[in-house]
Amino acid sequence: MSARSAFLAAGVAIAAAIFLLPPASRLSRNLGEAVADMILANATIYTADPSRPFADAMAVRAGRVLRVGGYDSVKELKGRHTFELNLSGNVVLPGFIDSHVHFIDGGLQLARVPLRGVRSKDDFINRVKEAVRDKHHGQWVFGGGWNNDVWGGDYPTAAWLDDISPDNPVWLSRMDGHMGIANSLAMRMAGIDKNTNNPVGGTIMRTTEGEPTGLLVDAAMKLVFDVIPEVSIHERRDALFRASRHALTRGVTTVVDVGSYFPGKSEKQAWQDFTDIYEWAHSVEKMIMRVCLFFPMPTWSRVCDLIHEKGRMLSQWIHLGGVKAFLDGSLGSSSALFYEHYKDDPRSYGLQLVNMDDLLKTTLESDKSGLQVAIHAIGDKANDMLLNMYDKVVDLNGMKDHRFRIEHAQHLAPGAAKRFGKHGIIASVQPDHILDDANSAGKKIGIERAERSSYSFRSLLVGGAHLAFGSDWPVSDINPLQAIQTAVSRKPVGWEVPWIPVERLSLDDSLKAQVSLRPNIFLHECAITNFALE
Repeated sequence: MSARSAFLAAGVAIAAAIFLLPPASRLSRNLGEAVADMILANATIYTADPSRPFADAMAVRAGRVLRVGGYDSVKELKGRHTFELNLSGNVVLPGFIDSHVHFIDGGLQLARVPLRGVRSKDDFINRVKEAVRDKHHGQWVFGGGWNNDVWGGDYPTAAWLDDISPDNPVWLSRMDGHMGIANSLAMRMAGIDKNTNNPVGGTIMRTTEGEPTGLLVDAAMKLVFDVIPEVSIHERRDALFRASRHALTRGVTTVVDVGSYFPGKSEKQAWQDFTDIYEWAHSVEKMIMRVCLFFPMPTWSRVCDLIHEKGRMLSQWIHLGGVKAFLDGSLGSSSALFYEHYKDDPRSYGLQLVNMDDLLKTTLESDKSGLQVAIHAIGDKANDMLLNMYDKVVDLNGMKDHRFRIEHAQHLAPGAAKRFGKHGIIASVQPDHILDDANSAGKKIGIERAERSSYSFRSLLVGGAHLAFGSDWPVSDINPLQAIQTAVSRKPVGWEVPWIPVERLSLDDSLKAQVSLRPNIFLHECAITNFALE
């Protein structure tokens, strides 16, 4: 059975994973004698329990799973008013967890110029042109999702936009969020010209004459962000609801929101999103998506204060997870940090976005305070640097359940995958990035390097890493079924053979990584409990 057919065969799709439930043993004690509201019978229920991977019946009451097992056991919880649904053998999966999203940004992007999948310069220009028609003089035009590799590799420039947007500043982010294109009006507003220096951790792309092309990489994007008007609270709240509905339609019931912070950008937005959006939505009882929030690592002490004041679980909907930081950029923007230079730019090895002494200091303090630490690393050098740093943290803070996360773990040097298991590190990976990078990684770093280092899912699992699947939305769309199939097949559209077939995962391992049942990806009990098997 393929990953896609395992779910799409179901006539009824049930989101059965429950967020913030007590462990299964406590479920039996607290709810063991309760009468079920609903019983699912004659089903194929995936449990992720190796001793009994599938069950055929489940009892539910008030949105919580009472029992999963054989029908004879489950029907003991049937009462006079219990509704019984015969699924005729169809599949029931736990609600999916997306372990890495930029949730509010994704919701905002759903209402902006859609550039994902654009396959030519003309299509790119026409989509922006249509958006400009609906704007008032001076109003900003936003969009995102473009991938220059799709149309041959040439980066867009301000010249593509200037004739169609002379009176409107334009900012369009690349799909990976580590690069964007501004038109000339936006650059003038930001004060970017030939004499503007590259900021620390960022690059202003230039012509051979030194003139800015409009492309800004990583920390350089802040130059434009500083002149963009703040998105209103109303728009951001709408973005949460839009994002939540979108995720639910894909079977996702829990997300890990790592926010919109990156080095060089103010931490203010992350905390405004927490107070103005998440706390507000909870207060008016409008939360429909369970979220685990990560905050900018420079604000670790503020996160500790918040947890001390309110606890880690603000409600069944909102959990305070930990802190996030960056070490490097992305492959597509040529800012992921490698040992060897980029094939298409012999002068570049990528960008190190933070000082390692500073990163070590804040990681030590965060970990010592009980916060889960998640750090972005994509290039092979960046991943080794991060693994080395985690070793130091364990040496200094002592052995405990640190539950460190490495976000992306995309390109690994030989032997690096085995190091994840040493401290039980969670590899927060994005299978659907394969669909883009399989075609472009060889151009960026060479075919041999790409095939020995990229998306080493099987090696990570064998090395003892805990795999957690995410989308990185809006970098890639939220689509867990597609992500599972990608991890199993590793075949982008049009490919007849897998890309790096030795790194393919089984369907069972892929499902577990998408529902994160073994083990919990969160440092403190919050998001997933196992089914109470009978």
